[in-house]
Amino acid sequence: MNASTAQHLSIMSPAFAVEHLPHEGVPEDDWLVLVRAPEGLTVVREARGVDAAEQWIGFYGGATAHGLDIPGMLSAIVKPLAEAAIPVFVASTFHADLVLVPKPRKQQAISVLEEAGHQVMSRDGEAGERSGNSTGAGQ
Repeated sequence: MNASTAQHLSIMSPAFAVEHLPHEGVPEDDWLVLVRAPEGLTVVREARGVDAAEQWIGFYGGATAHGLDIPGMLSAIVKPLAEAAIPVFVASTFHADLVLVPKPRKQQAISVLEEAGHQVMSRDGEAGERSGNSTGAGQ
């Protein structure tokens, strides 16, 4: 990664759920991301009542917003996560990307992203918190 693709990523709170619904299942106002595709709706919303193993943590690059013509911004985040075998779900906005990782892999994802040159902060501005063994699966 080069300096132009290094990003300041905020850890979004609370945790999210990623769901698939039929076209008729349009949720009320509690969604963050709503994508309509031929096979139905994909919804990202707050993970209320969802088992922790099925929750996702979001990393958002809004602090380093970029235009649509800047290449490599999303791949700079996704590539190191893929190399570490961390699954992702991505939703892009006009200015930045929201990259979700499974909640049990949060600490590993923080370590991987920081090692790739990104700065990871919680929403309150604190640096990403690492705990113990940050490279083991299931963190």
